[in-house]
Amino acid sequence: MNRFVAMAAAVLFAVPALANDPLEGIRLEVEFTGTSCERAKNFGDWTDADGDGEDTRQEVLIAESLVPVTRASNGKVVGGLWVGPYSGFVTKNPSSLDIDHMVPLCEAYESGAYAWNKARRKEFANSLATDQHLIATWLSTNRSKNKKDPADWLPPNRAYWCTYLNDWIAVKREWGLSMDQIEADTIRKGLRVCGKYEKRDHIDGRH
Repeated sequence: MNRFVAMAAAVLFAVPALANDPLEGIRLEVEFTGTSCERAKNFGDWTDADGDGEDTRQEVLIAESLVPVTRASNGKVVGGLWVGPYSGFVTKNPSSLDIDHMVPLCEAYESGAYAWNKARRKEFANSLATDQHLIATWLSTNRSKNKKDPADWLPPNRAYWCTYLNDWIAVKREWGLSMDQIEADTIRKGLRVCGKYEKRDHIDGRH
């Protein structure tokens, strides 16, 4: 399996340990395999929590557009300007975007959400409480990520790795989700080296 830990191992020995454990308080558990995750069945679809006629996808598109959005006659967002931190894409077309869950739904399921009731899982799938929970991403980048954790996938834009790892931790901590050992070890090691990447190290995931 192609893991970031293998890629970073060559430089880790030269980097001092972190003063404090960034994963303090997060449970270490083997991922749940008792029942398989079915995204639609277990988490449902986008909702319109505030009843304003805009579901969660539309809310994220509106919030992350750098210019006022344009809408179709039915109110659906059809234009704006989005710049994605995962791969550096720039687009005016919302149909080229997925809304990514920082911690993918089935990763969350295997990390503790299997024990939640449907209302809690739907709340997780649609949460707008924090900026890092949902993010508009290029279709192909999001589908490359799929349900992978940071041991198996990191954004093509290496300059975003520190932010990505810290956001991953924040979501897992906020929702009381666990990590498996490889995931936790990779994140700790990743945080030791991610700061060496700067904007000039950007990689556009479309090429």
